Amino acid sequence: MHGQMMFQPLLISSFIEHAARYHGDTAIISKNTDGTITKTDWTHVAENSKRFANALHSLGLNVSDRVATIAWNNHRHLESWYAISGSGMVCHTINPRLFPEQLIFIINDAQDRVVLFDKTFLPLITGVKAHIPKVEHFICLGAFDQDVANALPEVKFYDVLIAEQPSEFEWPELDETTASSLCYTSGTTGNPKGALYSHRSTVLHTYAICLPDSLNLSAKDVMLPVVPMFHVNAWGTPYAAAMVGCTLVLPGPGLDGASLVQLIDEFKVTQALGVPTIWQGLLLAAKAANSNLSSLKRNVVGGSACPPSMMKAFKDLFDCETIHAWGMTEMSPLGTSNQLKAKHSQLSEAEQFKIRLSQGRPPFGVDLRIADQEKGTDELVRDGHAIGNLQVKGHWIINEYFGKNESALTSDGWFDTGDIASLDADGFLYLSDRAKDLIKSGGEWISSVELENIAMGHPDIAMAAVIAATHPKWDERPIIIAIKIQNSNISEADLLGYFADKIAKWQIPDRVIFVESIPLSGTGKMLKRELREQYGSILLDS
Repeated sequence: MHGQMMFQPLLISSFIEHAARYHGDTAIISKNTDGTITKTDWTHVAENSKRFANALHSLGLNVSDRVATIAWNNHRHLESWYAISGSGMVCHTINPRLFPEQLIFIINDAQDRVVLFDKTFLPLITGVKAHIPKVEHFICLGAFDQDVANALPEVKFYDVLIAEQPSEFEWPELDETTASSLCYTSGTTGNPKGALYSHRSTVLHTYAICLPDSLNLSAKDVMLPVVPMFHVNAWGTPYAAAMVGCTLVLPGPGLDGASLVQLIDEFKVTQALGVPTIWQGLLLAAKAANSNLSSLKRNVVGGSACPPSMMKAFKDLFDCETIHAWGMTEMSPLGTSNQLKAKHSQLSEAEQFKIRLSQGRPPFGVDLRIADQEKGTDELVRDGHAIGNLQVKGHWIINEYFGKNESALTSDGWFDTGDIASLDADGFLYLSDRAKDLIKSGGEWISSVELENIAMGHPDIAMAAVIAATHPKWDERPIIIAIKIQNSNISEADLLGYFADKIAKWQIPDRVIFVESIPLSGTGKMLKRELREQYGSILLDS
């Protein structure tokens, strides 16, 4: 016997229809590549998404065809998202900060028929064009621009295309398992791999991230997704914003601290989302501008572990709650978010803060386990101490990589994340490290994340990475690659001395190397592989 309820497929087009119908006058504020601000609303975003859906159909595109976007967070990019996925095509967001060789591989692997791009990325497009022969159309996300047309004669312009089309479009009633969007991993080792999301997985993921125990979003919020739309779909926030009808502030290319402080203060942003390197710049810029970020109530930190000192600074200086979250491309990306439970209200502030440092607990829809590192599938006890391989399963977790036609799961159906972690009885996740970043010294494991958090707690350190360096006796030893704050005179001995009462003596790093910059991936993560290549032999050399 079946239940006697209506059935409607879970489709991305329902988000934009809902937003237009019930939140049509809610503002969408977009910073353009030229620095100007465009103010629109959900009604006009919906209308333009339908116009662009008509334009794509006029170009001969069909269901499941891939349409690539190489663009910043702005209103045209947002409109195109709903046009592409809503009409049954696959929205393939591309990270423009990848090496050209990786970008070429991704476009060819996805078999993109169309590439949308912001003018900023015109040199990138002209540089790779000869190597992506299957791309039939290039569309610049803007008005007609003679410079762009001269450099790319066959280019089409977004504003021209949508001006030629009606705002009426009937979103197709697709099977909810139809592919909706495609994101590739960052490809720090080997070629990137594609994660192909469905309408169903995306809608369920969107429900989850809006929950009070996740990102706690509502129509009252003014949300600033600093995380780029090419980084796992800005963690799903453009969909969530339409679902709850909140105001969106899209920052465009200006992700520096000063630009973000200006947007937060001018448009009264209540929640912002980004990686730790972004928030480091924001904290410095807010201090320089004498801003108290008075509207900002919550900031979400993901992509890398949030240093305790940063979390404390947001709370103490700006009365802003930090939500520590964790996930990955293969997970759409939400895996956990850190919201305390009712019983934690009985704890002291220091005890609560300690829990806040974890990556949080999973929402309904995600299950986690810690597996024995040797046996691979034997689950370890959830006591907050046992450490093993972090594995996941759920409604928005990858089953296989795009085009691979082979399972990405363990023999018993879990996805191994490559992280080393522990879980407590409440499901709070404590990441030790990426498996490849753990340091094995004299047969004992050292967490690079823990050492980085200590280093970042020093007031004279702006950024720090800890890597394994080869050692003639201990196999590997930790060393710190650090950036000083401006005008600091901190010495190597000063920073190593700072570790003395914070960690076991044998875990204190052997060296500190001060540098002007640390290489970052396109999503703001520190590229430790490059640091290991450069500094991994420094203890042998000395």
